[in-house]
Amino acid sequence: MNVPIDSHGATGTQTGTKGVGQALGQRPIAAGRGMAPAAGAGEILPRYSVAELNDAIANLLERGFAPRFLLEATVGRPQLKKGHLWLTLSDGEASITGVVWASQLRRLSYEPEDGDGVIVVGRLNFWSARASLAVQILDVRPALSTVLRQFERVRAILEPEGLLAAERKRALPPFPRRIALLTSAPSSALADMLRTAAERWPGTGLLVVPIPVQGAVETAIVAAVQGVAQHHRTLGLEALVLARGGGSREDLGVFDGEALARALAACPIPVVCGVGHEDDTTIADLVADYRAATPTAAIVALLPDRNAAQQSLTQSRSLLHQLVRMRLQALGDALNRQRQLLQRLHPAERLSQQQTWLQQQRQLLEALSPQQLLRRGFALVHDRDGRLIRSVDGLRRGDLLRVALSDGELLAKVEGLEQLLPNGAQQGTVSSPAPGASGPA
Repeated sequence: MNVPIDSHGATGTQTGTKGVGQALGQRPIAAGRGMAPAAGAGEILPRYSVAELNDAIANLLERGFAPRFLLEATVGRPQLKKGHLWLTLSDGEASITGVVWASQLRRLSYEPEDGDGVIVVGRLNFWSARASLAVQILDVRPALSTVLRQFERVRAILEPEGLLAAERKRALPPFPRRIALLTSAPSSALADMLRTAAERWPGTGLLVVPIPVQGAVETAIVAAVQGVAQHHRTLGLEALVLARGGGSREDLGVFDGEALARALAACPIPVVCGVGHEDDTTIADLVADYRAATPTAAIVALLPDRNAAQQSLTQSRSLLHQLVRMRLQALGDALNRQRQLLQRLHPAERLSQQQTWLQQQRQLLEALSPQQLLRRGFALVHDRDGRLIRSVDGLRRGDLLRVALSDGELLAKVEGLEQLLPNGAQQGTVSSPAPGASGPA
């Protein structure tokens, strides 16, 4: 008889065989002829048939064990028999048989393989007919060791192909007009992303693509990624965000799948991955063009901050105005120089300049002209042949001279000559007879 254990928790007391026997209707008998002696004189021992003993054990288990429990174990030798999955659960020191009934197996999102570490939600099954005990598995999830082993296996496949290389990662668009959000909906992660997007850059359009994020849902996520990749031009999408809120590392195992990694790598638009917590790293994080610590951090990385952008625009506007003013000032100065040059080169201006120059030359000539010297009291002396007399040498008494003054000329006759010594002293009177004279008059 298969007896599932359905009672609630351990009783905290030990049920004796005497109480069990009485509960099963067994009559206590005294030790007598043909029976083993009791430990104490007069002690009464219960008598069982095999079926009654097994039923008593089942009753003890039912009354003394929790109806459901969590069990961490390693799976060994999983086998399908008549649609049921039988396996061995062990921890290195002990083992117990486990079974997933066919009806439950169809509802499981994860089917363990040999060597997988698992966390089992189970209950005890006891078969009274053969006193056989097994853990009936109600749900099973991979343990952290299994998740990490899967992570390393996929990483070893993708890394030689260059899908994890930093060189293939693309830059994020600086001001995306529309992006796709692939996450569970509704969820707190989605609410946080929508709020952050509205605060940072409300001009970006958001296309929410609901995806499952728990259990064996890699196929559904891959289909969503491929759908976005196929229609990104029609939808006007410039980036894709793959996000999931917090959870254990075991819950994030779906993002370690090879198929999902290849779909993300083949996506024609940049991919931002914000899965789990900051300390969690999945294969999807390594393949994505940008790895964000959280879903909210993914939006922060992808969308600009409108306050910072506004401040930058204000500074740029001020700098532009300053540059324009400086440029206009420089052009104005250059224009003024050209205007002045044109004014200097204008015929009227050139004529005026020439007139001024001629006037200056005329004044200079007038200042240097003999007539000006004559006005100042000087005189010009010429001999009777019109030669200018510059020295007394060559003159004789009686020579006729023409003396030019400022207002006319006069005739003069040399009566005597005096020469100046180099020191300015007079040498004396030199008398020379006039031509044709025999002596002094």
